[in-house]
Amino acid sequence: MRYFLTALAIAFFWQPAAVDVRPALSTEPVGEDPDDPAVWVHPADPQQSLILGTDKAAAPQGALYVFGLDGKIRQKVPGIDRPNNVDVEYGFRLGGEAIDIAVVTERYKQRLRIFRIVDGGVSDITSHHRSRVFAGESGEAAAPMGIALYRRPRDGAVFAIVSPKTGPREGYLAQYRLEDDGNGRVGVSLVRRFGRFSGGGEIEAVAVDDALGHVYYADEADGIHKYPADPDHPQAARELSHFGKTGFSGDREGIGIYARPDGTGYIVCTDQLDGASRYHIYRREGAPELVAIIRGGADSTDGIEVVSAPLGPRFPKGLLVAMNSGPRNFLVYGWEEIARTASLE
Repeated sequence: MRYFLTALAIAFFWQPAAVDVRPALSTEPVGEDPDDPAVWVHPADPQQSLILGTDKAAAPQGALYVFGLDGKIRQKVPGIDRPNNVDVEYGFRLGGEAIDIAVVTERYKQRLRIFRIVDGGVSDITSHHRSRVFAGESGEAAAPMGIALYRRPRDGAVFAIVSPKTGPREGYLAQYRLEDDGNGRVGVSLVRRFGRFSGGGEIEAVAVDDALGHVYYADEADGIHKYPADPDHPQAARELSHFGKTGFSGDREGIGIYARPDGTGYIVCTDQLDGASRYHIYRREGAPELVAIIRGGADSTDGIEVVSAPLGPRFPKGLLVAMNSGPRNFLVYGWEEIARTASLE
């Protein structure tokens, strides 16, 4: 019996050894405090794709940065009051036109900021009288931090799933529908609250798998939760999975999805550590099995982003972008190097 219990414990707590992956490049630094990246894939020339990243300072220093795939700054949008996280979505309908957008949580203004993405940069299209989130809440419960965008395949509706600085044990996340306000700008309307919370730490990292219709979020002290992303799903309030409950030394932070067209791929979650954060890689399909842990030298990583689209000869299998706290920038890793080093398919 003792042998059996020991073997069971080893099987339960076993995890792969962390392997080191070299970054392909680092971006130029932001002004004060980087937090979260997102990637926009150029529809015609993938090498012209953009990396977006937040500088989560109070206004006027707070800003959204736009980088090229060479890590150079293409644009800086200043005056955002503590921008925490950013995400990108494609094909939002505005004035009868399909556009690509980036949405930022503006924590100190308790609202979302919506930007249209064009070649080389972004422009603000926020409907400021309809951008408030967590109405009726006060203090940190009204302060938006994490965000992930979801485009529903059946009708193209776009939603923002937002996490506040603090929240309740049930219904921590809020989901808002993004809407054309009729004046060339975009507002939001609340459609639901959902999501369990352990009560330890907070929930900041949120990611959505558009193709499979799943939302993942990191409960910092407890694990990774998975729910249906569609608010009209018949089981929208049911938790589909709770994993990543062991093996982390720091907070569970940024989440990214490496999505292949056939439904396979990986879910990546940050283990936030000073000096050398780690990234736990789970299978996207089936049970979320931990298959690899990588370490890339990034300091105290908050946000990450993962892209599976080929982005030119330097990133033929996509990339991972990680926030790098001390140097105030973002590190970019080629997925081809990650897959080779970590022995992924």
